[in-house]
Amino acid sequence: MALAPARVAEPSRAERICSVVAAAGSLGLATAGTSYDLVAMHTVERGRLLLRVPGDTPLAAEAACAPRGTLAALAEFTDIAPVRARDRVRARVALFGQLSPAVVQDDPGVLVLRLDLARASIQRDGRVEPVGPSEVQSAAPDGLALQEAAMLAHLDRDHQDVVRRLGRLAAPGMCEEQAAVRPYALDRFGFTLRFEYVRGHEDVRLPFPEPVDSAAEVGAQVEALLARGRRCRRAGRA
Repeated sequence: MALAPARVAEPSRAERICSVVAAAGSLGLATAGTSYDLVAMHTVERGRLLLRVPGDTPLAAEAACAPRGTLAALAEFTDIAPVRARDRVRARVALFGQLSPAVVQDDPGVLVLRLDLARASIQRDGRVEPVGPSEVQSAAPDGLALQEAAMLAHLDRDHQDVVRRLGRLAAPGMCEEQAAVRPYALDRFGFTLRFEYVRGHEDVRLPFPEPVDSAAEVGAQVEALLARGRRCRRAGRA
C-alpha cells in the first residue's frame, strides 16, 4: 500500500493572520459609511487589535458618536512579498467586529479603539479560508514575522548564488534556464521559493531541517540545507 506524502510543516491559518497583522505597516478600515487608510496606527495586545486614532480625525468622531458606543468595522490587511515577483500579493486578511473605546493610559489626544473580533478570514492562493475568532486571539505571530521582509530582501539582493542552490534543492529537476528563482516567503519552518517561468509561476516549500525560534538561527539552517545539497551531488557522482 502506498504511503501518503508527509505533510510539510507550516504555520497555521491563525498564525498567518497574526503574522500579517503584526508585520503590516498599514490597513484599510471600512465602517457603515466611510473608508479609511490607517498608517502606523495599529498594534496587537493580548490577541486584540488596537487602533490609536488622533482625537481630531473623522474616525474618532464617528466612533464617539456610534450608537451604544460600538462601531461595526472591517479591517483589511494586505501581505506583499518584499522581493521582485510577478504577483507580490501573498495574502489578504479580513477582520470584522465591533470597535469600542479601550481603557488605555495613553496620549490624551489619542483615542484608542479595540476591535472585538466576530469573524476572520485569510485569502491565499485564490482561496478564502475562515478562521475562528478564538483561534486568532489565542495564536501568536510567527517568530520571524517582523524580520522576514529584511531577510528576504537581503537574500534576494546579495545572495543570488545561495537562492539558486536552494532552488535546486526544492526542485532538483529544474533547469535554471527555464525559471528564475525568488525567495518569496520565510517562516520558522522554512522557505517558500517562487519559480517564475516564461508563462506562469509555481511556489515550492523548502523546509528547514529543524524549525527555528528566532532570526539568529536561520543562518545555521540554511547552511544545513546547502550541506545536504552538497552530499546529494557527491552521492550522485559516486
